[in-house]
Amino acid sequence: MSRESRVESGKMGRISYARILPNEDLVQAVEKLCLVAEFKNAFVRGALGSLVDASMEHRDGQITHIKGPAIEIVSIAGEVRTLSDGSVKADLTGVVSDTEGNTFGGYFVAGGNPICMTLEITLEEWLPQ
Repeated sequence: MSRESRVESGKMGRISYARILPNEDLVQAVEKLCLVAEFKNAFVRGALGSLVDASMEHRDGQITHIKGPAIEIVSIAGEVRTLSDGSVKADLTGVVSDTEGNTFGGYFVAGGNPICMTLEITLEEWLPQ
């Protein structure tokens, strides 16, 4: 896993509030939301909801699969960036909790985090200068 760090100047732009429907993947849905809102870059400011199952990747590349149903998202943060080919890539981290109260953290794996009922999310556009 390669995570790039950067420091840049810019300003915040528009805000988008959205509801992601059941069985949509968390990471892929955030990418789609940015495309629809025409956000080239964005920050995830928060979310409320649950996942059917969760897949979290750790810094060492290991992936933990958490079986649901109803894996609660305790916290979420991240950003979306437009790549050189025009596509967008969401890089989301968070903490989830299973039905027994066990907590797990890491990077949400694209394609491995289907929404359970619904998920409310707030995105804020980032305008680098």
